[in-house]
Amino acid sequence: MTTAIGSYSKVLPTSEPLPAMAGLSGARAEALGCPASVTGAARPIHEKTPDREEPIGVSGAFARVLQQVAQVGPTDATVLITGETGTGKELIARRLHAVSARRQHALVVVNCAALPANLVESELFGHERGAFTGALQRRLGRFELAHGGTIFLDEVGELPLDVQAKLLRVLQEREFDRVGGASPVRVDVRVIAATNRPLKRLVEERQFRADLFYRLNVYQLALPPLRERREDIWLLTDHFVRRFRARFDKPVRSLDEGSMERLLGYDWPGNVRELEHAIERAVLVAEGAELHIEVPGDRPTRGAEAGGPVPPGAPTPALVSLAEQERQYIQEVLRRTGGQIGGKGGAAEILGLPSSTLRSRMTKLGLSGRTAR
Repeated sequence: MTTAIGSYSKVLPTSEPLPAMAGLSGARAEALGCPASVTGAARPIHEKTPDREEPIGVSGAFARVLQQVAQVGPTDATVLITGETGTGKELIARRLHAVSARRQHALVVVNCAALPANLVESELFGHERGAFTGALQRRLGRFELAHGGTIFLDEVGELPLDVQAKLLRVLQEREFDRVGGASPVRVDVRVIAATNRPLKRLVEERQFRADLFYRLNVYQLALPPLRERREDIWLLTDHFVRRFRARFDKPVRSLDEGSMERLLGYDWPGNVRELEHAIERAVLVAEGAELHIEVPGDRPTRGAEAGGPVPPGAPTPALVSLAEQERQYIQEVLRRTGGQIGGKGGAAEILGLPSSTLRSRMTKLGLSGRTAR
């Protein structure tokens, strides 16, 4: 049994796209925490925007995040994004900027953990010529470069305490001094910060300023780990397979039996980033049309914990043909759209098909006209 992956015309010329995902039995998918109704049929919440990475997800946990983004994004409020490593904090920050009134101006991304300790202040706020050895000319800092736009301070918990005080001044007064400067520089910047560390605990340990924490925490946006939005693994897998088979020019068309079950059963401590890298490796070494994806074997999977071995004589879900899977898949999408085929929010839009192609597939698969009514 294989799991079909949506066709990609630049790599796999086909007459029409295949379904995004299918192939795991409904009972098994539900046992792994992923309802059968979202096996590729669920509509991504995000809007498709050319040439820009967009958040992908249909789970309730991720839907709440995107609702928060839509609510706070258009404002100038300072946002603190929290979540485990690999959950997509920078992607959400970019989305917040993209839906704001500042989207025509720069989004400056700063990884605070990667800044050399002796250069953090200069990197953020700039310096004047002669401010220190090697400062041969004036240099603008990241805050000045973000003027009129947004600055994203990733891993803000890594900033030294003396720099935290200067950051607090920017948030309160919207001004700062360049290193070696004699007069303050005013700046109009929206600040979005992110951390995978518990800032409250750092405040208690006096490693992070309490007043800065409260200034950053005007609106907190907590990203769920992938294990709490397991339904989204279907869509994310399809997205990453499409990306990497195009990048590596691989003829991948389907997943082998067991790959999707492994992906759904694993707990993904590295979250979406770990999933992305696992699929990248699998596509890179793929030799045929069928893709085999492994997950680290040194961690128990949720599937093993939840289901364990199947007892002798226990009923196993019946396997069906790929055509029947496709039929069930389209039927479920039509049910969710109330039978609407074309137009905004219709089945054709969700499936990524022209309306005429979907009608043709319905006829071929024996779906009655009442289903599409």
